[in-house]
Amino acid sequence: MILYHGSNMIINEINLNKCRPYKDFGQGFYCTGIKEQAELMAKRVARIYGGDPYVNKFELDENIYKAKELNIKKFESPTGEWAIFVLNNRDRKFQDKNSIECNNDNKYDLVVGPVADDDLALLFRTFTRGLIDIDTLIKEMKYKRFSNQYSFHSKKAIKYLKLVGGN
Repeated sequence: MILYHGSNMIINEINLNKCRPYKDFGQGFYCTGIKEQAELMAKRVARIYGGDPYVNKFELDENIYKAKELNIKKFESPTGEWAIFVLNNRDRKFQDKNSIECNNDNKYDLVVGPVADDDLALLFRTFTRGLIDIDTLIKEMKYKRFSNQYSFHSKKAIKYLKLVGGN
């Protein structure tokens, strides 16, 4: 499977320490199977940090899903469980790091699931402020369009990614 990572540089070696925390699935190296999505991210990163947009192309060894040494969490669709997981990972005040409802401690080597884009921000804020309940959140998410992301959180998982080109 081919995955893309939008950046402002060629990523020859993935350094998890350089990845930003408080992302959808925790601090990790994020990729997508949609090149256009990675291109948009590359432009955004270059605009914020300087440099030129660059889309790194990786091949994912699909044997990763059979690897016994990896703890993989996969969300097939946006569900209540997924929404709580994303909200907990993004919340700088979330305390229960050992909870299965977050990945702030990188308990999952790989997490796959929908992207919580800016379009969901208002809906998530409405939920976290207690203005809607989880059932309403789930119902409203059904009207949104989602794309998938793959986040790698350990060196063990990154071994299954191979840089094969870019731009």
